[in-house]
Amino acid sequence: MRIDLHTHSTASDGTDTPAELVRNAAEAGLDVVALTDHDTVGGYAEAKRALPAGLTLVTGAELSCRLTAAPGSGASGNAGAFEGDPAGVSLHMLAYLFDPAEPELARERELVRDDRVPRARAMVDKLRELGVPITWEQVARIAGDGAVGRPHVATALVELGVVDSVSDAFTPQWLANGGRAYVEKHELDPFEAIRLVKAAGGVTVFAHPLALKRGQCVPESAIAELAAAGLDGIEVDHMDHDEATRARLRGLAAELGLLTTGSSDYHGSRKTCRLGEYTTDPEIYGEIVRRATGAFPVPGTGG
Repeated sequence: MRIDLHTHSTASDGTDTPAELVRNAAEAGLDVVALTDHDTVGGYAEAKRALPAGLTLVTGAELSCRLTAAPGSGASGNAGAFEGDPAGVSLHMLAYLFDPAEPELARERELVRDDRVPRARAMVDKLRELGVPITWEQVARIAGDGAVGRPHVATALVELGVVDSVSDAFTPQWLANGGRAYVEKHELDPFEAIRLVKAAGGVTVFAHPLALKRGQCVPESAIAELAAAGLDGIEVDHMDHDEATRARLRGLAAELGLLTTGSSDYHGSRKTCRLGEYTTDPEIYGEIVRRATGAFPVPGTGG
């Protein structure tokens, strides 16, 4: 089985519609694909309607989180800001097979989504102050009906010739965490995210935990605290992890009793990664499904 557990559609910041994504996943030879748009389940219905025969859809989301306390302060996260970043460190939590109608988790996702437009507008304002001729109308056009975010602003910078690629916009000069045009957003405490997803019957996996080129990462001691709080796994095989990092994460996962996943983090044409570029072991996938009680994988019947 070929299993890709991290993809995005136009419901957030991908360029494939949910229907296109599942068709492309089948054409790429995948047996299982997870739709994990940022803080939204808005693409589920379309993906399910278009699901080709032979492809199984795992429903999920990538939740925006921020760890605001240094390790050692306990899961309550009350003390000890990170050195050099008093606001804490952003991280993403993949949530699988939770009940999308569970009200408490749904409320938190809505709070994050509601903050996206004013945040993106503020980034546009900062860029204009830096002399970039970007407009909110341009960013809104790029985002379309999706949940607007930094990749849409980055795409506008590519269109304007300010940077050569979306990834080139995620630097301290522009949109990286703490960068000149970066703006904070509402984010979940990761310990609370784990609690909410568990309460909704889901499974949690820490996305690309050591993707250093994205900015500051949480230390391994924080991953240990998250594991103690119920984190199920960590994403190991990812384009932003080199071989040494993957080996390090596998050792950490073994030490902490965490599942290890692999996935493409596919965004369509917005990033260079391909569907199925990295995959998850079928036994790990089976364990994720076994642990979930909020929803079940959806087998395709031909769309």
